[in-house]
Amino acid sequence: MFFLVLLLSVNLAAQQRPHYTQYILNNYIVNPAITGIENYVDLKLSARNQWVGIDGAPQTFYATVHGPIGKSDLKTTATSFDMKGENPRGKRYWEEYTASEPHHGLGFTLVNYRTGYINRIYASGTYAYHMAVSAKTNLSAGFGIGLSGTNIDRTKIELANAFDPVITNATGEYNKVSPELNVGLWLYSANYFAGLSAQQVIPSKFYLNDTSLNKSTSVPHLFATAGYRAFLTEDVTILPSVMFRYIASMPLYTDVNVKVQYQDRLWLGASYRFNEGFAGMMGVNISNTFNVSYAYDINSSKYLLGSMQRGTHEIVLGFLINNTYGDMCPRNVW
Repeated sequence: MFFLVLLLSVNLAAQQRPHYTQYILNNYIVNPAITGIENYVDLKLSARNQWVGIDGAPQTFYATVHGPIGKSDLKTTATSFDMKGENPRGKRYWEEYTASEPHHGLGFTLVNYRTGYINRIYASGTYAYHMAVSAKTNLSAGFGIGLSGTNIDRTKIELANAFDPVITNATGEYNKVSPELNVGLWLYSANYFAGLSAQQVIPSKFYLNDTSLNKSTSVPHLFATAGYRAFLTEDVTILPSVMFRYIASMPLYTDVNVKVQYQDRLWLGASYRFNEGFAGMMGVNISNTFNVSYAYDINSSKYLLGSMQRGTHEIVLGFLINNTYGDMCPRNVW
C-alpha cells in the first residue's frame, strides 16, 4: 500500500487530469473549441477503470453534451447525399464537402476522477464559435468555464511506516473548490484536423496538512493534436493521428493512434503512448442515434511495479440527439 500511496502522491503533483484512450472519438473532452461542431446534439457517457484489481487505482467517469446554435447545412433534405449503389460516406461525399457556415456552439462537461484517497470533480460550460477560412476548411475557437472540486480523505491513507510527518499530522477530509478555465482552437476540413488546447489554466494550491511545506499546485495541461483521413478503398478509411501533452516539470507525453473504419458502421483502432503502453479499440455505430466503443489498455510504464501491470478498460456510449440528417457517424469529427 505504501508504494501505491507514493505513486498517487506523484500523480497529484504531476498528472492531475485523467487519461482518455478514446479521446479520438470525443476530442471535445480535451478541447472546448469543438463545441457545436456537428449537425446534432452530441451526448457521450464514459467509464474508465484503470489497473483492474489494484486497490485505489484510478477510475474516471464523464458525461459531455454539446450542440450547434444557428448552424445551417447545405443539405436541403435528409437524403440529399444519398447516392444509390454507393457508399453514402464514400469518396464522392467528401469531394462535395464544404465548410460550415459561421455558427456558435454550447456544451457542458462533467468529469469525476478518483484515485485512491483523492476524488476530483470538474464541471464546466463551454462555448465555441466556428467560421470558414476557405471553401472546405473551418476554424473554431472556444473556452470552458466552471468549477473543480478536490476531496482528499486522509483517513484512508495507509503507510507501511507508522509515522510520516505529512500524513500523521493530517486528519479528516480536505476539500478545495477552484475555478476551472479551459481554452482551445480547432482547424478542420474534409480530410484533416489540428487542435491546440489548455486545461486547468488557473493554478490552484492544495495543502495536505496545515504546513506550507506539504502542498501541491495544480498546473496547466497543454494539448496539441492532429490527424489525417485517407481512403484505402471506397468503403474503408484510415485515420492516423497524434497527440502531444505537456505538463510543467514532466516529460512530454506523446500518443500515436490509428483508426480504420468500414463505411459508417464499424471501426478498429490502436494507440501507443510512448513509455506508457498501448491500447486496442473497437466501435460500432448501431443506429443514427446510438453508438458504442470499447478500449483495452496495457500499461508498460517503468514507474509501475509488476503487480500494477494490469489492464485498463474504457467504454464510451454515444447518443446523437436531434439528428435531422440521419448521420450514422460524425461529419466533422471522425
